[in-house]
Amino acid sequence: MAKNKSLTKNKRYFDYSLLFIVLFLLGFGLIMIYSTSSYVSSLANDGNGFFYLKAQARSAIVGLVAMFIVSFIPYKLYENFAVLIYFGSVLLILMVLTPLGQTINGARRWFFIFGYSIQPAEIVKLGIILFLAALISRLNVKDRRSWKGIFIILMPAAVVSGMLYFITNNLSSAIIVAGIAFFMLVISTPGCVKAYVMFALAITGVVAYVLAVINGWLGSLGFRGERILAWTDPEAHADGKGFQVLQSLYGIGSGGIWGKGLGKSMQKLGFLPEAQNDMIFSIICEELGIFGGIAVILLFVLLLWRIRDAGVYCTEMYGNLVIVGIFVHIAIQVIINIAVVTNTIPNTGIPMPFISYGGSSVIFILIEMGIVMNIARSADFRETPALREEEPNEAENEESES
Repeated sequence: MAKNKSLTKNKRYFDYSLLFIVLFLLGFGLIMIYSTSSYVSSLANDGNGFFYLKAQARSAIVGLVAMFIVSFIPYKLYENFAVLIYFGSVLLILMVLTPLGQTINGARRWFFIFGYSIQPAEIVKLGIILFLAALISRLNVKDRRSWKGIFIILMPAAVVSGMLYFITNNLSSAIIVAGIAFFMLVISTPGCVKAYVMFALAITGVVAYVLAVINGWLGSLGFRGERILAWTDPEAHADGKGFQVLQSLYGIGSGGIWGKGLGKSMQKLGFLPEAQNDMIFSIICEELGIFGGIAVILLFVLLLWRIRDAGVYCTEMYGNLVIVGIFVHIAIQVIINIAVVTNTIPNTGIPMPFISYGGSSVIFILIEMGIVMNIARSADFRETPALREEEPNEAENEESES
């Protein structure tokens, strides 16, 4: 009887600490978007410095409503529609090729509907998490360790990644989708040596390509090759692909430890392109200093810690894997964004979750938070995780068969 009461109480559980972190990041993002974009917005919109802030605030409100609704939808429902979700994601990518498709800054990555532009890549990231969680949870550990199982798991993600790259020319989102699939496989299948071999081969291929670009072994570089050269020596390419990252580094360096003060950035005055988007972390460091930058990183660490807790105590494998996918998605996106801004890796367009300007990004990140909150409601904090229990059981089955 006591157990039933505990479970009933657990169903009413709500992770207020996670909600607080999400709201804080969202509010901080709105402040920084206004601070970063007000000057450029005033020039482009007849003195209206609130254009980007209003657009992001509308998206944030939509996202918060969606997060609240999703937090009450049983997450197991997504497992029943996993295949439909996957093929729906594929169709959304193809929509950019229709008359609804929209080209912005030379890239056709959006489609326009009901007066709003939607980036399908943001929907696809969530879709692949929900689909792969259902797919992996239906395979036992032995199957997941085989080449056939690895192929079954990674191929759907590879198809979507290829479509994002070749149809929307969005390499960064393609990398994130591939990263989500790989880590979901590895975390759900401890000791999967074949997966590590594939990862090593992929890294070797990337390193070989970078070396070929740097040493001039390729006939035609393309804009990605030029970005790699700019990454190795941004000052030598200050008039081209190295300009943005140089301005970003100037902003970070000029902020010092404590920053110039909120609203006092110089780089946002037309010097740093896309300051309110992918490069907003540079403005944060310029205005709030390295201290502000570290504070933002610590907030994301706290966010990931709360997400991890929901997964650790979820005794159902599907929910556990959904948490893994969302955790990996946010972690990869934050790491790549900061690495690009600090010129640790070549420049690629990745927004900072909750903070960078972008309606589709903030809406679907908030939906992911709603799913995490629902899984946390169902988590049993007295039990061990489903993924940890499965391995011994699988080993016992193999021993009994032998």
